[in-house]
Amino acid sequence: MKKWYQNLVEKRPFLKFLGSKYTLVFLFFLSWLLFFDNCSYLDHRELNKQINDLQDNKKYYQNEIKKDKQKIKNLNQTGQIEKYAREKYYMKKDSEDIYIIDIEKDNVKDSLLELE
Repeated sequence: MKKWYQNLVEKRPFLKFLGSKYTLVFLFFLSWLLFFDNCSYLDHRELNKQINDLQDNKKYYQNEIKKDKQKIKNLNQTGQIEKYAREKYYMKKDSEDIYIIDIEKDNVKDSLLELE
């Protein structure tokens, strides 16, 4: 084994540094930390990605909460709750009739193209 290593070192002198026991221990320790340990670099990278995704979700939901608070504030004004109920849930008074007209967007585009 030593002869083989000595022949290799004679051909390539930079391998003498890599053959040192300190270098080998350091490389082993470094590879252990990067790949095999519970606190490895790969695990940290994945956890940091998850943290960034969660922070993005947090910002999104905070913006949604602000929008909802603004809607609630608007609904507290006089008559807004009734207007919202009529538009969103098609509620009506006893003496009223509601007619829902649903126009498909494709039909509107086709009819506009025929007019041209």
